[in-house]
Amino acid sequence: LCIARLYSSMKNVLVLSIFLSFSPSAVFAADNAVLITLDGLRWQEVFSGLDRELAVHEEFSEQTKLLLERFWRDTPQERAETLLPFLHNTVFREGSFVGDRDAGSCAEVTNDWYFSYPGYSEILTGVVNDSIDSNGKNPNPEQTILELLDSKAEFAGKTAAFASWDVFPFVFNVERSGLYVNAFHPEVNPADEFEEILTQLHKDIPTPWASVRNDAFTHHYALSYLLREKPRLTFIGYGETDDFAHNGKYDDYILSAHRTDRFIEEVWGTIQATDGYRDNTVLFVSVDHGRGEDPIETWQHHASKRSLSGYMRSLAQYEDGIVGSEAVWMAAIGPGISEKGLIMTGSQCIGSNRIAATLLELLGEDYRQINPNMGSPITEFLQ
Repeated sequence: LCIARLYSSMKNVLVLSIFLSFSPSAVFAADNAVLITLDGLRWQEVFSGLDRELAVHEEFSEQTKLLLERFWRDTPQERAETLLPFLHNTVFREGSFVGDRDAGSCAEVTNDWYFSYPGYSEILTGVVNDSIDSNGKNPNPEQTILELLDSKAEFAGKTAAFASWDVFPFVFNVERSGLYVNAFHPEVNPADEFEEILTQLHKDIPTPWASVRNDAFTHHYALSYLLREKPRLTFIGYGETDDFAHNGKYDDYILSAHRTDRFIEEVWGTIQATDGYRDNTVLFVSVDHGRGEDPIETWQHHASKRSLSGYMRSLAQYEDGIVGSEAVWMAAIGPGISEKGLIMTGSQCIGSNRIAATLLELLGEDYRQINPNMGSPITEFLQ
């Protein structure tokens, strides 16, 4: 009888082992994640810092002296660390990053358009939908990972998004998804005295652009909600860098990038100072597209060759599109993220459509069961 029981137990262990070996695995590294994007911040500034040619250009910078005093240093590494100190001294050193093309590290969008809505959609859904071919306010036919996770009991009501651009409610398709998305407009129902003051300031301070608000409002609404509601997956989309670039204001573009680095540091500091988030939350940072470099004025723009016959026809004089605007960068820190530093890719670029599945993996979810059409997780980022 004992031998029979032993045989039965061994058989059960064997069956369980075989089952586990063929079952989809997940990292289960973190309970929470924060995904941050900086709209159109070039990899050139991220990894080499201030571009002197643009900083002294009469057309693109009215604050040349200020830029050179604050951000010019002898080497590209020193300039990059001066411009984005938190990313370089904390995220890059303690986590993983990709996108420094001068060092043989490549990241790129996988859509064919190289502008914001398609870029954000592939980051947030993991799917490249070719029909998303403009920045128009059209409800996204794809589901973001916030929406997909919100349908699961353990994540219900625990996802939230904050953004400066007024198209994000459509990227998240709030009419269908019902997600909490605070984008462009002031908060309708301030939760406390701080949010009431923030909302009043939002109404009183003129909007710099017709469709993008000051990132400071996005940032502080996000921090306030993060501390109060403790969402498990949060998206924060800062937008100023792209719009200052489109305006041809390199000085303001640089100052905004530096300020946003401080914002990201404040997000991470809040995470690490908060019970339930401390050492249990992944921070992932990326961009929706790159920008041009040559000829010099193309730093303002981004567009693929294909897009010139459609949404980006205003840039048709650049017959090949804005070369380099597919180039992006990514960085991550937190539980489950490897401390590799720079990921070398050679000629094989890492695509933006893989970010969504990477975050799902870190949160213990298998993208193949949620949406198998997503790009696969970025294993190079994972421990």
